[in-house]
This record gives sequence, C-alpha cells and structure tokens, in this order.
Amino acid sequence: MRNGNPEMRDVPLPLLTLEEFFDGNDFVGSIGCNLESIPRPADFYNWLTHVRNKPEVSDVRIQITCVDDPGNDWPFSDTIWVITSESASSVKEWVPEKLGPCETWEGWSERTKYDECHVAEGHTPIAVWYD
Repeated sequence: MRNGNPEMRDVPLPLLTLEEFFDGNDFVGSIGCNLESIPRPADFYNWLTHVRNKPEVSDVRIQITCVDDPGNDWPFSDTIWVITSESASSVKEWVPEKLGPCETWEGWSERTKYDECHVAEGHTPIAVWYD
C-alpha cells in the first residue's frame, strides 16, 4: 500500500522482491490460488529462488494485485515477473507442472503502471500469470 491501493488504476502496482513477498508468508492463496491443488507460498518461493539464480535471469518480482484487508491479510498476486534474456516460452518451460500458469507473455502491459524495476540490458520482463 506504499503507493496507495494497487486496485486503483492510477496507482503503480508494487513489484516486490521474493524476500518482500515470501518472508513470513504462510497465507495459502496469496499466490496461485486458482490452481487445482493450491500450493503453499514456500512451493513458489523455492521454485522462484531457483529461477532467480539462473545466469540468464537478472531479477524476479512479485506483482501485488490487491490487498483485501491491509494489515491483516497477506497481499495477493496473480503475476510473477521474470526479468531475463530468455523468451516467454522458455520461461514457461521452467515452471513445475503443479505451478503451471494460465499464460506467459513478454513485456509490461501497456495500460498498467508499475513500480520502478530495473531491466538489465538485453533482458525483458516475462509475465507468468495466474487467473
């Protein structure tokens, strides 16, 4: 909520580091809530830490989509951003089957405002989106 309510179109969506989103997060459903078997946040954290350590990845950010009850509920995310030199199809291949996203795509969404996020030269943001 540092920029205001992320559900307001004029507020930049927060892009949290893995540590900011996952440290202390045991709120099942804060990410991947529509998957058949809702994973624990630790499942995402373990996978994303591995992804972030790949040489072709410069960063991984968690987009905050909403906060239902600020101060009580954990923020909710439906999108992971992998900053990489690889394609969206390559990034999708890195996702374990049980964490499979609905879609992946290349580049920020044009009509959306985001927190500032450094994108290394030769890299692009790849969205990993969960409906």
